[in-house]
Amino acid sequence: MSSKEPTVRPDPSEQRLLSAGRSVTVEVPATSANLGPGFDCCGLALDWRERVNLAVIEQGYRIELSGEGAAELPRDESHLIIRSVLVGLADLGVATPGLWLGCRNTIPHGRGLGSSSAAIVAGLLAAAGLAQTRVKPDWLLGHANAIEGHPDNVAAAVYGGFVLAYEGRNGIGVAQGHVDPAIGAALFIPEMSLATEAARGLLPETVPHVDAAANSGRAALLVHAMAAEPELLYEATHDWLHQGYRGVAMPRSYELMKSLRGQGYAAVISGAGPSVLVLGRQADLVALQDQQASGFSVRLSGVGSAASILGPELPGVRDHTVMESPDAGASLRGPTRSGKLR
Repeated sequence: MSSKEPTVRPDPSEQRLLSAGRSVTVEVPATSANLGPGFDCCGLALDWRERVNLAVIEQGYRIELSGEGAAELPRDESHLIIRSVLVGLADLGVATPGLWLGCRNTIPHGRGLGSSSAAIVAGLLAAAGLAQTRVKPDWLLGHANAIEGHPDNVAAAVYGGFVLAYEGRNGIGVAQGHVDPAIGAALFIPEMSLATEAARGLLPETVPHVDAAANSGRAALLVHAMAAEPELLYEATHDWLHQGYRGVAMPRSYELMKSLRGQGYAAVISGAGPSVLVLGRQADLVALQDQQASGFSVRLSGVGSAASILGPELPGVRDHTVMESPDAGASLRGPTRSGKLR
C-alpha cells in the first residue's frame, strides 16, 4: 500500500458525487505507543478524545482550526485530515465537490501522543460516514497504517484499549489485550516537541542479542501485567531497544523518566517522545498530580475507547458504518488482518 494512495483507484467516471450539505462528526482518542519494551507493537488508547467535524460544500476546502498547533497547520487539501478523507472517499468510489473541516485541536503535536494517528483515523472514519458506507476496522487500519507508516498508534485509535500490532503473512494484524480495570495512566507533557522521524533516526541498525532477549521477555510480561497483575508493570516496562538511544534528543524527558522509575513508578517514553507515560493503578497515580517537573504539565487518564462517529443520525451512518471495536477489556484475541505495512 502506498503511503498516500488508496488501495484501489476507482474510475473517476464511476464515482458517486456527494451533495453539498452532508456532514459528519467523529471522535478519536489520543494514544501512546511502545509502552516501554513493545516497540512498534504495543499501543494504548487514552481517555482523551478529540472531536472533528466535516461537511460537504459546493467547492474547494474551508478549514477552521483552533487549539494546539493551529497556526502552523495548512488550510488546504494537504491538511492530514482532509488528505485522509480523500483517500477514504476515493477507495469507496465517492467524490466530493469540496469539504469544510472544523476542529479544536486538544492533542499536542509532536509529543508522542498520537496526534497524527488521530487525524488520519478521524479522516478515514469521516469518509465512511460521509459516504454512508459500511467499513470494517481493518479497512480503517490498512489505510491508516499506509499513511502513517507504522501501526501501533493507529491500531489503538481504531480498536481502542490495549493493542498489539504485528506484520503477519497476510499483512498487519492486531490482537486486543485485556486491561485490568484498575489500570490508568499519568502523562507528563513537555512544552517542547520532537519529530518522530528525528527520534527514529537515532536508533541503531542492530542491537546486541542479550538486549533483544531481555526486551522480548519484558514485552511478554507487559501483556500479563496489563491484564492481571498491575503490580508487575514496573518490571514489565524495562526497555533495551529504543529509549536509551533516543535520550540525547530529549534529555529532560529521559531524566524525568529515570527519576520516576527511581520512585518505583512504571514510567516510559510515550511513543517517540518527548512525553513521559506512567502506567499503574489509577489510585496510585493520583499522587503524581502534585509531582513537580519543570517544563511539564501533568494529566491523568484512563484507558480509552475506539474512534467513533457521533452523528448526525442519518440513515446509513450509524446503522451502516462500523464504528465499534471489541471491548477494550476483552481477553486477548486472534488477529484482525489488514493491508501490507509498506
